[in-house]
This record gives sequence, C-alpha cells and structure tokens, in this order.
Amino acid sequence: MGYSHATVGCHTRKQVTTSHTKMIDVVFEVSGGTLPADYPFALWDELARLAPQLINNEKVGVLPLRTAESNEGKLLPKRAKLILRLPHELTEIVSGLSHNQIQIAGSVLQLGSSKTRAIQPYSTLHAQLVMGSDDEVAFVVEVKSALAAMEVKAKLICGRRRTLADAERAISGYSLVLHDLTPEDSLRVQYTGLGKERRFGCGIFIPYKVISGLE
Repeated sequence: MGYSHATVGCHTRKQVTTSHTKMIDVVFEVSGGTLPADYPFALWDELARLAPQLINNEKVGVLPLRTAESNEGKLLPKRAKLILRLPHELTEIVSGLSHNQIQIAGSVLQLGSSKTRAIQPYSTLHAQLVMGSDDEVAFVVEVKSALAAMEVKAKLICGRRRTLADAERAISGYSLVLHDLTPEDSLRVQYTGLGKERRFGCGIFIPYKVISGLE
C-alpha cells in the first residue's frame, strides 16, 4: 500500500472558535484481558447503555485503545487507559462511568477512576482510521477539501487502508498523519476530527512522533 504526501489548506487564518475550545479528554484507568478485533462496536454499545446522553451527540469520540496483538486477539496491557473525547458539558455525565464493568464479547473491562485532560497542540498528529473513499487518490482529495473547509494548513501522509468490521457493520478508510501544523491548527484538528464515526474511534487525532525531512 502506497503513501500519499501533500500539503493542504488555505492561507486565511482565524481564531479557534469558542465551540471548539469546549472539547476535552476524559481519561479512565482500565483493566481487562483480551479483546476481539471488532471491540470498538461493543465498547460503544456498552458506553451508550451506561450513559445514554452520549448517543445523539456526534462530537463524542472514543479513542482507540492501545493494545498488543496476540493469538487470541488484542491484549490490553497494564496501565491501559480508556479515553473519551467530548464536549466539556458532558464531563460530569461521563465521569459517572467510573468503576463500572463493561462486557465485550465475553471479556470484561473494569473501569477505574477518571480524570480530565486538556487537549494540547502538537505539530504532528495521527489517526488510526479516517473514513473515506476506497480509492487512495480520491481519499486524499476528500481530506484536502475537509482541511481547507476547516481553514487548516498541513502536510499529510496517507497510510495503509484499514477496515473495522463486525457481523453487521463495516467501516473503511485510511490511517492518516498530519504534520507541520501550527498550534492553532493542531487544536482545531483534534477538536473537530475528520470524517464520521468518532464513537468507534475513527477520525480522532492524537500526538505522533515528529516527522522531519519530508518535502
């Protein structure tokens, strides 16, 4: 799978709007065993059951868990974190999820205490899966258009095509790295995301290692 590298955005600059600044991460201590590859679907279903106020808010996102591959599936490491990215006004509701158990395909996730964490600007960001066209060239065009609409200027690297699927649903897109972001644009991207299905971990950007020498 090839890589696409491009500079995107526009020259007009604006302040990050008030509505964007209300986004925040809520970080939970979490413990458990092995999860299936399609765990994001069951994880969201359980979170929505425990906090139904999340269901109709498309800004709510569940960051992909950091897992290790094993023969049985995805292994949750020690000191793992479950992170929800959401509007600030939902913080109290989500904090109430602390110390609940979540059932995922026979596995149990135990949520511990939670804390809020402000989203910080980083010049290089990464998303595991951004929904979009199956064609890589068309996908890059879509991303360029979305970033220009957000008035974000960035260079991008389109990674390999990825699919998240269970017996009923399938979501496809590409992994994506954005770099050479200004602090303002970095926050804008993290607050807004790209594409749909943030609840399943798609289109959510987190800090990535610095990339240099890319022209």
